[in-house]
Amino acid sequence: MQRGMNFRLKNRHSVILMSRQPNAPYQDQISDDGSVLIYEGHDTPNAANVRNPKALDQPEYLPSGNLTENGKFHRAAQQHKMGSKHPDIVQVYEKIKKGIWSDNGYFHLIDSWQESDGVRKVFKFKLVAVSNVSSDDLFEDAQETESKRSRIIPSDIKFEVFKRDRGRCVECGATDELHFDHIIPYSKGGTSLKVENVQLLCARHNLSKSDKIQ
Repeated sequence: MQRGMNFRLKNRHSVILMSRQPNAPYQDQISDDGSVLIYEGHDTPNAANVRNPKALDQPEYLPSGNLTENGKFHRAAQQHKMGSKHPDIVQVYEKIKKGIWSDNGYFHLIDSWQESDGVRKVFKFKLVAVSNVSSDDLFEDAQETESKRSRIIPSDIKFEVFKRDRGRCVECGATDELHFDHIIPYSKGGTSLKVENVQLLCARHNLSKSDKIQ
């Protein structure tokens, strides 16, 4: 995935990439329990005639008149606010360090607005974590659900797990395509809030495990 904002990939759910690293290009924020995300929109792409995208308002429309990714997310959020549609489902990935991305789960896009960052106008999008997202939901607008607990693994837990497991799959030692895995699955009551219940697995071992308790 090259873009940080991807609206309805292949007519399914949307995907966004976020980062709260010190050198991150956008001001993304997430609550301590991981249930609410405020995501900043994206700048005008670098081009020969754009010297400093950070000096320009984040665009809602392309030169062609079509919506940018900012515009698509903004329109969907406003339609939900007006009661004309259910909230869009957005899958969120967070950058932990270079080459390492963590799946933070699924969120509902419930609000959007523009505000000044002191230099220009930027888009802000509010997303709320949801659980019990079925495969059918990913093909169409989600019905409203309530989450009594969050499956999101907080960033401080991820950093501790990454350090403890030395950035390697605990099963085979692989260092690429790593996932943060619940040892006791979330669906079976496992917590996201304790280092002891989280481990690093490569994609192959994570997928083979599914929701089984090993």
